[in-house]
Amino acid sequence: MLTRRDFLSQTAGSFVAMAGSSTAQAQKSAMQVFYDPSILLHRPPADHPESPQRITAVLNTVRQLGQQGRLSVNAPHPATEDDVRLVHSPDYIKKVRAEIAAGRQTLSTGDTEISRDSMTAALAAAGTVVSAVDAVMTARTPTAFCAVRPPGHHASANRGMGFCIFNNIAIGARHAAKRHHVERILIADWDVHHGNGTQEVFWSDGSVLFFDVHQHPWYPGTGSPDEQGEGKGRGLIVNNPFPAGSGRTDILKVFRERLVPAAARFKPELVMISAGFDSRAGDPLGQFTLTDQDFSELTDVLLAIAHEHAGGRLVSVLEGGYAIDGLGKAVAAHLARLTA
Repeated sequence: MLTRRDFLSQTAGSFVAMAGSSTAQAQKSAMQVFYDPSILLHRPPADHPESPQRITAVLNTVRQLGQQGRLSVNAPHPATEDDVRLVHSPDYIKKVRAEIAAGRQTLSTGDTEISRDSMTAALAAAGTVVSAVDAVMTARTPTAFCAVRPPGHHASANRGMGFCIFNNIAIGARHAAKRHHVERILIADWDVHHGNGTQEVFWSDGSVLFFDVHQHPWYPGTGSPDEQGEGKGRGLIVNNPFPAGSGRTDILKVFRERLVPAAARFKPELVMISAGFDSRAGDPLGQFTLTDQDFSELTDVLLAIAHEHAGGRLVSVLEGGYAIDGLGKAVAAHLARLTA
């Protein structure tokens, strides 16, 4: 008997084939979306906000733009354990495998629900970002969007938390450095929650400028302005906490007036976005008030930085966003700019 999980996987696979089937459409587009249907196999409890329906909303938007010839959909390769070890410790990876195999419902390291196929989904998500980085760095596309789950920016080298198993964007950045010899990478995070895992990974790295806007006080409680990195990373961690109710005025201002000059000094060779849309007004897990138009303008800021310093190279990675209808609309605004 065909299970709901099998149905979702087969339907998603058909979507990828359909979206990528038109050579004429792909030739018209400079934008690529990377998506692996295996991410649907990560299945928290039915009432959990981080649900497969989030990706359904994203794919509806992708389908519409694909039919207009504005983007193509690409099937990535799952990450290998060597990829994951670029960020995460062997002991942590072993722990994740063991706890999933044991049938645990949550990781022992934090508030991250897991299910039977969560390792498959987590490797697929990380591999999606690795594949997108490869495409951008080899000039197959200047910009790419990664439709992934579970999200990643709370995961550190030894700990999964906040719905995150592996840090997808950090793995992609480390892959860019190792495989493509990228020396300077900008990661801008506009998720309503602080990207504490990404900050920890690159705290003393020196190759990543990490710029984060987040609600504070709020989960996970980190991200104060005095958290600035150390050693080679000193000054490359730039936190911008704002209170509940903040929106366009505050957030666009710091992107334009603080990030743009910081990027001019840093001169990134690759721009990456932790694109969390739980900073949109009405999201159940955040209290920011950004609109779809605001996400368009934030995207414009990052695109301008990419064109100025990185040859246009930009990889956007889905993080949060838990109001299903709102997520679809926000992603539509984001992708409309990336495909303009």
